[in-house]
Amino acid sequence: MILPIAGLIIGIYIGTMFPLRIPQEYAKFMSIAVLASLDSVFGGMRSAIEEKFDNQVFISGFFFNALLAAGLAYVGERLGIDLYYVALLAFGLRIFQNLAIIRRYFLKK
Repeated sequence: MILPIAGLIIGIYIGTMFPLRIPQEYAKFMSIAVLASLDSVFGGMRSAIEEKFDNQVFISGFFFNALLAAGLAYVGERLGIDLYYVALLAFGLRIFQNLAIIRRYFLKK
């Protein structure tokens, strides 16, 4: 459990030390990709707590979810439809569900 937290702290430190500027036209795609990646991280934490963690599933889900969400936002942009709202809703809902399960685990412990 300490490894994901350490990775988060190191990632935040690197992000503040080396700021990366994303062009405004890519902001939707990057934000939805980050949200999808966060969904995978919290899902990985949940599965680690439930002792069902599989590294291959986590790595593939991390990248596949991010690419799928960014692709969905891109297709929606090309069609003139805000499809990224669908990904926002789905990933946001899953993040809150995973956090609720993690919270319940720590409250019972």
